[in-house]
Amino acid sequence: MTSPCKAHEAITPALSPSRRGFLAAAMAGAALTLAPMNFAAAADGSATTKTLTGHLDPGAADFVYLPVEVPAGVNKISVSYSYSKPSVAAGLLNNACDIGVFDEKGTALSGKGFRGWSGGFRTEFFISAAEATPGYLPGPVGKGTWNIALGPYQVAEQGMDYTVTVTLDFGPDAAPYRPQYPPQQVAGKGPGWYRGDAHLHTVYSDGKRTPEEVAAGARAGRLDFMISTDHNTPASHGVWGPLAGNDLLILTGEEVTTRNGHYLALGLEPGDWIDWRYRARDKGFEQEAQHIHASGGLVVPAHPYCPYVACRWKFGYDDADAVEVWTGPWTADDEYAINTWDSMLAQSARTGGRWLPAMGNSDAHSAPQVIGFPHNVVYAKALSRDGVLEGIRNGRSWIAESADITVDFSVAVGGRTAGVGERIAAAPDARVTVTAKVSGVANGVVRFITDEGQTQQFTLPSSGMGTCTWLTTPQLAAYIRVEVRHPLPDGAPSNGTAMGTTLQLGPMAALTNPVFLDAK
Repeated sequence: MTSPCKAHEAITPALSPSRRGFLAAAMAGAALTLAPMNFAAAADGSATTKTLTGHLDPGAADFVYLPVEVPAGVNKISVSYSYSKPSVAAGLLNNACDIGVFDEKGTALSGKGFRGWSGGFRTEFFISAAEATPGYLPGPVGKGTWNIALGPYQVAEQGMDYTVTVTLDFGPDAAPYRPQYPPQQVAGKGPGWYRGDAHLHTVYSDGKRTPEEVAAGARAGRLDFMISTDHNTPASHGVWGPLAGNDLLILTGEEVTTRNGHYLALGLEPGDWIDWRYRARDKGFEQEAQHIHASGGLVVPAHPYCPYVACRWKFGYDDADAVEVWTGPWTADDEYAINTWDSMLAQSARTGGRWLPAMGNSDAHSAPQVIGFPHNVVYAKALSRDGVLEGIRNGRSWIAESADITVDFSVAVGGRTAGVGERIAAAPDARVTVTAKVSGVANGVVRFITDEGQTQQFTLPSSGMGTCTWLTTPQLAAYIRVEVRHPLPDGAPSNGTAMGTTLQLGPMAALTNPVFLDAK
């Protein structure tokens, strides 16, 4: 099984650290604070370096803070770190440790002190007023207690030996960094269907593509919009401005990488940061979801069945606005996600409560992962932040493997028509005509799925084009959605009702949100 998620790839369940060899260490909750590293003031043009070593045993804090007492006159802080990776038997965990930093404003949850995070992707970083390592926020290196944050999310049974080196440079600050945020709307683009990938990574977290390469990939995929979602940092937000244009709306966001699952914070105000330092047993997620919603953004659990450590979603869906059921090339974890989502649709039809729309995104980090595979086709009142987010929130969207695929899905009754994400009311026994016009999936199978399961299946010709219709009633179907599947690897058509030792369904090519039928 493969997944595009790279934040915790190819690692096994986490244990937490403790410490040895430090004075005045104090532990509170899931964090451990060590004795401070003290620096004295120095002359302009000079630099001072100190190195600290330590050992972490399995079984303690999620985050270990190393305070650094920064004197006045510092214009640059540089940090490097390393940790041991002992030989372990097959199937046993090895060491893995993230890193980031908080400035003199403190380490409080959702506080003002955040200055950057690179996870395990980098072994060193720097911050100055004019520039910083990707993933970190440029700005003055103020006097006070900074905190280097270690995140040892996996510790081998032998423990983890680590080394942290800090260098302070002294002198006046250079000209301050000026972020260039992207515009929030493309002028002249009114109501319509727009294609976009809402889960993308760059070198500002653990991706290998530059922002320029990501924007070029979005254009190559014939997308109308994209959302930047680097892990746990807004550092890339200020570089997107020159890369947006009349042909591409670029929105800012974050993939929030907690120890109990990842979620997308979509449409954040440029420069806004969402904290990730909590588990499902804590209250941090609810607090951060409120923050995102207050600014008009969306909360979207990402790849909820991803098998990597800390990736499976554990927070529930009460605070979610949509759920990512398809991430990158179709795999077994996507199959699990869509089945769970479909059960939630049936529950919402039963209770009359709100329903959770589905999304699909590439989670592309680097080649050969394809930007826009898959992506969302969203009906928006305008090609703008508010228009796109409203379309996603309301489920006025469907998911496509590529821009070569089109699906026109609607239901009609009594001269009235409803499309994806909408509701239509009719008498329980009223005849409802369901229509799906599909193109771009050679020999594909079109499935009509209701709260009963698959009710109809049609095979497309080699041209990949076809129109499929079905008659039903509101008393038979509470909702209807469409899946378009590729043939099986041997060329045989998919069969959504077959039993056997293996699933008889090919990879997904397109997937719609439902149309609800309200019996009245």
